[in-house]
Amino acid sequence: MKQGKASCGVARQYTGSAGKITNCQIGVFASYVSRHGHAFIDRTLYLPKEWTDAPARLKAPHVPSHVGFATKPKIARRMIARAIAAKAPFSFVRRTVYGTGEIETLLREAGKGYVLGAASIHVFRSWASRSLSPAPPPRSRRAFRRRPGAACRPAEGPKVRAGTTEPISSWADLDVSEYNDDLAGEWTRGLLIRRNIADGSLAFFSSWCPKGTSMQKLVSVEGHRLPIEDSFETAKNELGLDHDESRSWHGWHRHVSLVMLAFAMMAVIRHRANSGPSLKKTRPRPRTEASLLIRWPIQESGASP
Repeated sequence: MKQGKASCGVARQYTGSAGKITNCQIGVFASYVSRHGHAFIDRTLYLPKEWTDAPARLKAPHVPSHVGFATKPKIARRMIARAIAAKAPFSFVRRTVYGTGEIETLLREAGKGYVLGAASIHVFRSWASRSLSPAPPPRSRRAFRRRPGAACRPAEGPKVRAGTTEPISSWADLDVSEYNDDLAGEWTRGLLIRRNIADGSLAFFSSWCPKGTSMQKLVSVEGHRLPIEDSFETAKNELGLDHDESRSWHGWHRHVSLVMLAFAMMAVIRHRANSGPSLKKTRPRPRTEASLLIRWPIQESGASP
């Protein structure tokens, strides 16, 4: 959050940190999560239209000439494309910002699964026996209410914070070669619904995965939001992610990049400290120097990338 108007990208906009619209800078981040740990791998400062529509304002903080307005979903799509081009070894994408569209197409063409957040008014088209149903496409919330009680069982496996996950409604089995000639096999598109046990509130996710993928796997992928939230909390509290005073485009990216590097180093150290061989008990020997072994508890995500 910021007080003035000179810092690059600052504007009155919604931030999840404050839970409201306030004067702040917004960054879009990509985080890598596996059973070994988690860390950030990409970042971009978001520029609102009130900045991109004012060339003189962009010049002061040295914003590169090729940088123009891009929505947060478009920035996220670029990050996914960069991760794919870099051959990052991941099999699923879990995205927290509402909106799917072109990101779904990008991931299907790349042969990557996904669990993407969807708004309650998002329209899902259903299939029956591989043909499009003549019924109007149900919105996600209405689809949940229509499902018979027997189909709405709590998922077996990992629970998520303050709730559990209702079952996936698989509506289509599609040949993945329709999106990429180099891929083979049937994949399933569906709607995943998480219900909060405490207040009954619902969260909706569009999913895409190889046919036969277990419910536990999809619940685990959706649950990756927890280590991502932990990444932001730790990076802010311990490494000063949001403590920068830089006003330029390059200054913001340099500060954030250094924090990402420090966080990644911590993740590697934590993993090695927790996966090393156990120390054997031996007879104490006289030492001329004091030694200290530090072990950080690793947060298991419970699933492979």
